[in-house]
Amino acid sequence: MTTFTSEQIISVGELLNNPARPLKERFRALFTLKNIGGHEAISWISRAFSDESALLKHEVAYCLGQIQSPLAVPTLIEVVANSAREPIVRHEAAEALGAIGGAEALETLVKFSSDPVSEVSETCQLAVARLEFLAKGGQVKDNNFGSVDPAPPSEEKDVDKLKSLLLDESLPLFDRYRAMFSLRNIGDEQSIKALGEGLNCSSALFRHEVAFVLGQAASPFAVTELIDRLADSEENPMVRHECAEALGGIASPGVEVETELAKYLDSKQPDVVRESVVVALDMADYNNSTEFQYANGLDIEK
Repeated sequence: MTTFTSEQIISVGELLNNPARPLKERFRALFTLKNIGGHEAISWISRAFSDESALLKHEVAYCLGQIQSPLAVPTLIEVVANSAREPIVRHEAAEALGAIGGAEALETLVKFSSDPVSEVSETCQLAVARLEFLAKGGQVKDNNFGSVDPAPPSEEKDVDKLKSLLLDESLPLFDRYRAMFSLRNIGDEQSIKALGEGLNCSSALFRHEVAFVLGQAASPFAVTELIDRLADSEENPMVRHECAEALGGIASPGVEVETELAKYLDSKQPDVVRESVVVALDMADYNNSTEFQYANGLDIEK
């Protein structure tokens, strides 16, 4: 296990919190700190909630949830409770609380399950369902993607049945998310195409998560659906942002998406979409060169 010095962590933390640096560098710094973990790294990550970029703050909340340390709970509660913050940030902070758990987290999630912002209330309801599932003895196994998911995969294995569960908007989000993660784990063409249909469902939160798991699956069978959704200027920017990053994750020497992504770099785009494209193009660049993966972060051992 690699041990990082305090000086190295400070250096990466300062990079993360330096708005003068390119966003792609700050994202790499963020994921480096996520992988390091511990009190000092969490402290540096949490400072970035003061940044102007909603995209960066959203990713900060995601990383704190993935670390799963109770040390992050007070900060995440403050973010969820602040109605002046961007919905995309509050939503991700709520999801992070669901990943971490504990009495304080649960109390906050229950409180904001009726928040007037649907992305926040739906996320809180989903997170409460996850924590209740665990409290009743439900098991969450590690997955091949190394992520802490907002719902465990369903026990169902039949792709047609999973697709029906995924698209049934009368079911609780938790059940539909379980189907979603099962389809991601199967990952064949039929499963990916089923997930792609989820991009047409009514909930923006749901569509955003579908785009996220399609990025995790990194399947070329999802490219057409993601490009179409990214191109929809009427779509919720939270969804479009996730489609952009998913395309960046799918890009490979055999899957060219950079030209399509580059269309959204102009100032007419919502900031969260334009910034996501910057990050996605960086991901695509490094996926093609195999020099760097966002899950690994910066090489600071030298």
